[in-house]
Amino acid sequence: MTTTLKSKLHADLNTAIKARDELRSSTLRLTLAAITKEEVSGKEKRELSDDEVLKVITKEAKKRREAADAFAQGGRAEQAEREKAEGELLAEYLPKQLGDDELDAIVAQAVAEARAAGAEGPRAMGAVMKIVNPKVAGLAEGGRVAAAVKKHLAG
Repeated sequence: MTTTLKSKLHADLNTAIKARDELRSSTLRLTLAAITKEEVSGKEKRELSDDEVLKVITKEAKKRREAADAFAQGGRAEQAEREKAEGELLAEYLPKQLGDDELDAIVAQAVAEARAAGAEGPRAMGAVMKIVNPKVAGLAEGGRVAAAVKKHLAG
């Protein structure tokens, strides 16, 4: 029997509650609530696929990173640490992110493909992103990908 990502989150939540791990249990509760919210949004309730659940977890992890940055800038180190810890906890459920070298290799190949198709200069950004995005979906953040593409197009 295959377990879905959502059922794994539920099982981990139960384990965390039994272990009285407050950080893990509250983080997983919030994530499961976000998943449920996504399931009931729209015209009718539906069960999310693992890919859709991954997107929700990615969104939640990004929220935690941004909140940690905001708290750190606001001088609230304690709150920033908690958000950072929650983000790291959620990262355990996400696929491993691409390293800079791997991302650069994929972007360089896509830039070459786009140039072969006749796209040049900064206007080629859209064409290159169309080639790169499917290859790195879920494995690299959009901002990192865009920065790498700009760097390669600039020379």
